[in-house]
Amino acid sequence: MCQLLGMNCAQKTDFCFSFAGFRLRGGHSDKHSDGWGLSIYEGRGLRTFTDTLPAAESPLAELVSKYPIKTLNMISHIRYATQGHKGDLANVHPFQRELWGIQFCFCHNGDVPKFSSSVDFMQHPLLGKTREEDRIFHPVGDTDSESLFCAILNALRAEYASPPTLPELYKTVQELCDEVISGEEDTAILNFLLGCGEFTLMAYSWPGSRPGSKVWNGLYYTIRQPPFTKANLVDMDYHVDFSTVTTDNDRVAVITTKPLTDNEKWVEMKKGELLMFDRGLPYFHASACERAEKEGRGLCSKVNKKINNNRCVFKRERFQSMDSIMVPDEVCTLGNTIAGESNAQEAGTFQDTMVRSH
Repeated sequence: MCQLLGMNCAQKTDFCFSFAGFRLRGGHSDKHSDGWGLSIYEGRGLRTFTDTLPAAESPLAELVSKYPIKTLNMISHIRYATQGHKGDLANVHPFQRELWGIQFCFCHNGDVPKFSSSVDFMQHPLLGKTREEDRIFHPVGDTDSESLFCAILNALRAEYASPPTLPELYKTVQELCDEVISGEEDTAILNFLLGCGEFTLMAYSWPGSRPGSKVWNGLYYTIRQPPFTKANLVDMDYHVDFSTVTTDNDRVAVITTKPLTDNEKWVEMKKGELLMFDRGLPYFHASACERAEKEGRGLCSKVNKKINNNRCVFKRERFQSMDSIMVPDEVCTLGNTIAGESNAQEAGTFQDTMVRSH
């Protein structure tokens, strides 16, 4: 199947180090050779590169791997085609759409029978509160992945006329994922990354293997934070000592299908788990997401500004007591544990630029 890479940062950084190893899985160290793509948030803008060539051979991928674009949020995908024609750029992830004046992007690994390309798109299920007349987003290509992405956005649009709070977004996306999996728990494989604007990255995992295959498809993540040390890529003979190129303010979450390094602590996401990443930290529950909302990193667009005539500090009245709300202990514990165990292995946190890189 395909492979995914995501990165969410506390400070803007580039992804050259991680992408240099990841792209080799597109036809060199692994067989995912049916195209690749990458989406990078730059403020409200979203810069996307896609190519039907194998990532390990693509001149565009080579350029991007050496181009230190700094970002707080990015996702990438290398394709092993199972649905949709090979060589068709319309089937290459990530897919992107605008909703509420915000650029969303999406990439997926797995099989979602309910959204199979063998069934006409208009016969695919409507999720959440979506009605037939609410089908605003439609797939361009032929993959179950893009069809699912459109169904999720249609459901979010049907639920909210304007951008929801992050706790609301988390709760709704979790419910939609449960709905997609329901009745197909033994056959569906659903791992995805969903970029929700400049700050927010969501990751969901329903892992599994195809019948007759020993390849496990899930999601892993690591938190790279002080004290930084050295990280070794598994797909090439290359390492970076991040203690020499980072500051105490840096922290990066890296999410991927298979661990990229051999000396860092990687945590496998649980079946059915949805994580929201903000400033390089994972949030495990809807209530925990209120912290990022309070700090002004909720979904932000001109729609919010028009409604509230302020700088996206919207629906704040719902969180008047948020000063007493803390991120769950497991979030802080996870970050500290990863950093501590990494140090024990001389793995530490790594960031993704050649100068300040993860």
